[in-house]
Amino acid sequence: MILTIETLAFSLVTGIFVGISAGYLGSLMVLEKMALVGDALSHVALPGLAIGLSLHLSYPFLGAFVFLFAAAVIIWHLGRVTRLSFESIVGAVFTLALAIGILIIPEAELLEALFGDITRVTLLDAVIAAVISVVAVSLTKIIYKKLVLGMISEELAISKGINIARTNLLYLLLVSVIVAIGIKIVGTLLVGFLVIVPAAAAKNLSSDLFRYSILSAVFGAISSFSGVLLSSYLGLPSGPLVVISGITVFAATVLARWKAK
Repeated sequence: MILTIETLAFSLVTGIFVGISAGYLGSLMVLEKMALVGDALSHVALPGLAIGLSLHLSYPFLGAFVFLFAAAVIIWHLGRVTRLSFESIVGAVFTLALAIGILIIPEAELLEALFGDITRVTLLDAVIAAVISVVAVSLTKIIYKKLVLGMISEELAISKGINIARTNLLYLLLVSVIVAIGIKIVGTLLVGFLVIVPAAAAKNLSSDLFRYSILSAVFGAISSFSGVLLSSYLGLPSGPLVVISGITVFAATVLARWKAK
């Protein structure tokens, strides 16, 4: 896999922005003990991606956007009208989506969809990733404390005039957008990693909420940047290498915390 300087630059920019936004938004997932929800949500994009590839759309990841948005709304609504846990609902939706996606996706495109392909990252991808990431992080920053307060006590949040349902829906939609743009770099199978492991690593070193959220974003960027760089150098799929890079960061934070005791 030989990359031009331009393609590598676009891939690195995309990876950095996706890593920052996924790490930052994922910090809330880990706080709320919903890490598996973030991972499961990533697989919901597969049917939309498969449809986009089958129809030979110029930007098949739009299909992933549509399916993730629809799934986020369905999951949010089912959570309100049933007594099922969030994890149960997401588990049911993601397994169905994964089964349908694998059945309909063109075999030739399966590896790219599952593990990402940095050789196809364009200037448009980098610009879209940068813009969406900035918007997602900005909106999440506005509702961050509201979400944390809702995790601590829904009654207290409601008493302060916070619309918990609407805030949760906005957060789910933002996570869905970040997952969709992350598929290009990491693939549907592994993109959930970016909303889990960087935040888990940050939690090992954080003493307050601000430090935790910032470190989550930094570790996400480091994981993506180093994984994409290794992918271009070794000629291997970017997704697994991003994961290995992130796990290395996580292991380092575990060691640092252990030594600090």
